[in-house]
Amino acid sequence: MSDNAGDRVNGEIQSFDDEMSAAAAELQKYKDLMESADTERSRLLLEKAEADDEKRKAEAELKTFMDNEEKLTDKFKIDFQEVQEEMKSLERVNQNLKRELDDLRKKLQFKKAESDSLQRKFKIKAKIPVKPVKFTRGLETDEGEERDDLVTSVFTVTQRPSFLLKGGQALITFEEEKVAEQILRLAKCSVTCDKAKMDIKPYSLTLDPSVKFEIHVKVSKKTIKFCNAPPTLPEERMRDRLELSFSRASRGGGEVEKLEYDKNNGTGRVTFVNTGVAENLVLRGKFCVDTGSDMVVDVFPLYDYQLKKFQTYSGAPNRTVLLGGIQGLMDEEDLQDHLEIHFQKPSNYGGEVENIQYVPDGKELTAFFSEDDNKKDN
Repeated sequence: MSDNAGDRVNGEIQSFDDEMSAAAAELQKYKDLMESADTERSRLLLEKAEADDEKRKAEAELKTFMDNEEKLTDKFKIDFQEVQEEMKSLERVNQNLKRELDDLRKKLQFKKAESDSLQRKFKIKAKIPVKPVKFTRGLETDEGEERDDLVTSVFTVTQRPSFLLKGGQALITFEEEKVAEQILRLAKCSVTCDKAKMDIKPYSLTLDPSVKFEIHVKVSKKTIKFCNAPPTLPEERMRDRLELSFSRASRGGGEVEKLEYDKNNGTGRVTFVNTGVAENLVLRGKFCVDTGSDMVVDVFPLYDYQLKKFQTYSGAPNRTVLLGGIQGLMDEEDLQDHLEIHFQKPSNYGGEVENIQYVPDGKELTAFFSEDDNKKDN
């Protein structure tokens, strides 16, 4: 073999070795890549497993939430239905209460109207004129009580009969009874007001009951009442202090005959031997009692009153007629003048009018009646 052939073989061997080395390096590189891929694959598998666990947990939680939501929805539906039923029940109760309230209001209104009617019939409202009063010994006294110890008086109270005049009505009083009788026999009265006419219905009048009675009053000249005297001391000592204080002339008192004291409400009575002391103390209204410290008590007269000779009256005026159905076609005063002119004419079965009172719609008026010297109603 020549040298060239040997060099060529060596070169080929060298080239093969280089290729083998490169292949080994390449193989190593692929081994490293495969190991890296295996590592990555293992990591990804691990992450996938963890993700699957998280997914299962999330699915479990989601299922739990969905179950809870379903339960809550069912519970809400049940509660909502119960609330609706309760609201319907409350609405029925509310409607019943409203009906009861309306009924009670109607009953209250009826009772008020009835009460007003009874008050108008029986309530006494009178102004008593200031007149000099002479006290006499005309009343019987209790057994064992001297007449000189009492101031007695008698008051007679008379209620004037009345009638409630409502809107669209009028009262007309004629000078003669026969004129009122003629008007009452008419079914209606056609009254001309300027260019208009209206039919007015005459009615007989029944007055509300009135009363008359006597008030008999006895006022003690020796005994007074007192109050606002609380027991700041034991009862016996308190009684002694009161009697001692009321006995002192320096305090406005006098010799005490008898003293009564109620510790429960701090009130009592004092009877003096002489008259005049009680009157002076009542005029003062206050009295200073010495109970260790000054105590001011209120002083009142001792009196007794009785209601006697109570009488009730009920009737109808003979000369007065009630006119109803009056329409407000003009001013109140002008309309009243037209009514008076109409009923004064003999051609309308009228006569001389003593008094007339018209009440327009929306108003009310109480008319009072009295007897004159000729026993005529006004």
